[in-house]
Amino acid sequence: MADFKNDEALNTLNHSCAHVMAQAIKRLYPNAKFWVGPVVAEGFYYDVDFGEDVLHEEDLAVIEKEMKKVCKEGKKIIRREISKAEALEQFKNDEYKLDLISNMEDGTITCYDQGEFTDLCRGPHVDNTKLCRYFKLIKHSGAYWKGDSNNKVLQRIYGVCFPTQEELEEHLRLLEEAKERDHRKIGKDMGIFMVDDLIGRGLPMFLPKGYTIWQELENYIKAKERRLGYQHVMTPCVGTVDLYKTSGHWDHYKENMFPAMEVEGETFVLRPMNCPHHMMIYANKPHSYKDLPIRIGEIAHDFRFEASGTLKGIERGRHFCQNDAHLFVTPEQIKDEVAKVVDLIFAVYKDFNITDYRCVLSLRDPANKVKYHDDDEMWNRAENSLREVLNDLGIEYTEEIGEAAFYGPKLDVNVKPAIGNEYTLSTCQLDFCLPAKFQLTYIDSDGTKKTPVVLHRAILGSLDRFMAYILEETKGNLPVWLAPVQIKVLPVKNDDETLLAYAREVTELFEDEGFRVELDDRSEKLGYRMREGQMQKVPYLLVLGNNEVNDRTVTYRLHGRQETTTVALDEFVKMVGGLIDNKKFAE
Repeated sequence: MADFKNDEALNTLNHSCAHVMAQAIKRLYPNAKFWVGPVVAEGFYYDVDFGEDVLHEEDLAVIEKEMKKVCKEGKKIIRREISKAEALEQFKNDEYKLDLISNMEDGTITCYDQGEFTDLCRGPHVDNTKLCRYFKLIKHSGAYWKGDSNNKVLQRIYGVCFPTQEELEEHLRLLEEAKERDHRKIGKDMGIFMVDDLIGRGLPMFLPKGYTIWQELENYIKAKERRLGYQHVMTPCVGTVDLYKTSGHWDHYKENMFPAMEVEGETFVLRPMNCPHHMMIYANKPHSYKDLPIRIGEIAHDFRFEASGTLKGIERGRHFCQNDAHLFVTPEQIKDEVAKVVDLIFAVYKDFNITDYRCVLSLRDPANKVKYHDDDEMWNRAENSLREVLNDLGIEYTEEIGEAAFYGPKLDVNVKPAIGNEYTLSTCQLDFCLPAKFQLTYIDSDGTKKTPVVLHRAILGSLDRFMAYILEETKGNLPVWLAPVQIKVLPVKNDDETLLAYAREVTELFEDEGFRVELDDRSEKLGYRMREGQMQKVPYLLVLGNNEVNDRTVTYRLHGRQETTTVALDEFVKMVGGLIDNKKFAE
C-alpha cells in the first residue's frame, strides 16, 4: 500500500486533491461548508457540512465527475498571504473557518486559490489542478465536528490520488484485495461471529463455527503451556475498585475501564486485565524459593471501554479474551524465563507461518512520568534488566519511548498484517512494581523474605485479535486442523438409497474419528453444493458416486483447486488425521 503520510510528494498531491474535491463539492452544493481536509494513511479526506442536503453513496460518482472537470480546467493553485483580520472578514459566514482562524496566532495566514475556490491551508500544494487528475473517491462516513459527540455530524469523504493512472489502478486493486481479506467480511461470510447494536458496540458474539476455531486455538496454546509447566486457573470478570486501587490501575488506567458499579455497599468494576486476580492467587499461600518459578495461565475475559471510532470487529473490541499468564520468579530466574517466553512466541509464529514481525522494547517516557508508577529506581532497574536479557539472548529490537505499561517495561512483538497498520500480537512485560504493591513474598534460601519479580506475558495476545489476524492472512482458507468444517460429504445424487447409505456411513466414520464433517444431501445440483462448499472455504469436498460406493473410496477436492483425487477410504482418514495431529498450517 502507498505511504501517503510519509511520502512528501504523494502527501502534497493528495492534499491538493482534497482541495479539488472541495471545489467540486462547492459547485454542486453551494451551501456546503468545510472543516478540515488532511492527508491520512488511507489517502485524504475532507469533513463537509452539506446543510440540508443528504449525501448518498451514488453522489460520490457525481462529485468525481465534477472533480474531473476541475482537473481538466487546469487552474493554477496560488498561495496567498492574508492577515488574521482579512481572514475573519473573508470567511465571516463560515463558522467552521472562523473557528479555525480564532485558534490561529496573530500574524500572516496562508490560503490557496484555484479558480473561484479559496481555502485556508498551510500547504504546500502542487502547481496546477490538472496534476490531480488520477484520483478516486473511496467512501464516506459520518464524523463529529472536532471528534466531539456533542457536536454536529459532518460527512467525511475519503479519496486517493496518484501521479499516474497505473499507480492508481494498482492501489485500487490492493484495496479490493484488502476488502476480501477484511476479517469482518470473512467472519460474516463464513458465519464466524456477529455484532449487534442491541448487544452493544464492540461486543462481538462468536457463532458455532467461530467458537469451534476459538476452542481449537485455546486447546492449542494451553497444550503448549502445560508442557512448559503452566497451571491454568479461572478467575472472575469483575473485581472491587479497591483491588484496582491496590494494583494502581485505578489511578493509571481508569479512563479505559467501564464505569464502576455500586452493589450492596461495595464498588465493583469489569476487569480490564487479569494481573490483580493472579497476584491474589499467588498470595493465597506461602511460597519458598524452591516453588519458583510459578506460572499461572488463563484464557481470561476482559473488558475495556475503547473509543467507538477504534472498534474493529474482533480485532479490537470492548470485550476480548487474553491468552494471559503471570510468571512469579526470583531475580536470578528472569533471563531464563524471558528466554522461554520468547522461544514460545517464536515457536507459535513458526506453527502459524508468521514471518512479518518486529520486536520492540517499550520503555517509559521519562519526560512524562504522570501515567507511570512513580519510582525512578525501579524503572531504571526494570528497563536495564529487560534490555540486558534481550541483548544476551541476541534478539534484534528497536526501543520506543512512552509505550511501556504503567508498572514496567515490556517486549512487544508487532506483526504487519496483510491489510492495515501493524499492531502488537504478543508481549512479555517485566514487573517489579505490582508484587511489591500486593506485598507478595517468598522465603529465600537464607530464610529471609524476598519479593518475587513478575513476568506478564501473552503469546496469542487475545484470541479474538489472533483469530482476526489469521483470517486476514489466510483469507479464511484455514488449515484443516483449524477449519470449523473440515470435510463436506456430497453424494452425487440424493435419490439413490445405496449412495446415500454410503454417504451416511462415511460421515459417521469421520465423526467417530473426531473430524468436523457435514453431509450435504440436499436436492440441489451437485455443482451448486460444491460452489457453496467452496464459498464456505471447507478444506475437503468429498464427491461420492457409484464408483466410490463399489470401490469403497472417496474422491476429494482441496479448497481452491480444480483437480480431484480418489483414494481408499482408510487412506483418506489416515491422511486427514495426520494433518490434524501435526497441526500442519499450510497444505
